[in-house]
Amino acid sequence: MKELTLISCTSEETKDIGAKLAGLLVAGSLITLSGELGAGKTTFTQGIARGLNISRNVTSPTFTILKSYKGDLPLYHIDAYRLENIDQDLGFEDYIYSDGICVIEWSGFISDILPEEYLEAVLTINDDDSRTIVFTAHGKNNEEVLDKLCTL
Repeated sequence: MKELTLISCTSEETKDIGAKLAGLLVAGSLITLSGELGAGKTTFTQGIARGLNISRNVTSPTFTILKSYKGDLPLYHIDAYRLENIDQDLGFEDYIYSDGICVIEWSGFISDILPEEYLEAVLTINDDDSRTIVFTAHGKNNEEVLDKLCTL
């Protein structure tokens, strides 16, 4: 597995990283995001949306669980935080294996339905309020995405 670590000093930089990543994604890409509350998961997703030319305001889907947006590719934003210990089929596979980009916050709560290929991003708040974003590529296609991302 290939890893890439980036530091973001501002929320705008976090969005820029997301926007750059969006330009490397293809239909069917899956990004999982983890990190404590306030680490920048939704901010990062806003950057992906900007990179996909989505004009709508992207907000956390904590209470709705899923939000979808139309852009160059559809963006499906899932927040699985409230799904711990839920055993019913919620149909997320339809979005994970879709014609768009799927971003899942708190994916650990639904890890049993994740495919083998995805890009994992862990966001950590540093003492100086910057963010460390550690990307881990699961699958060869995502290794290539990280190779390209580190050159941007």
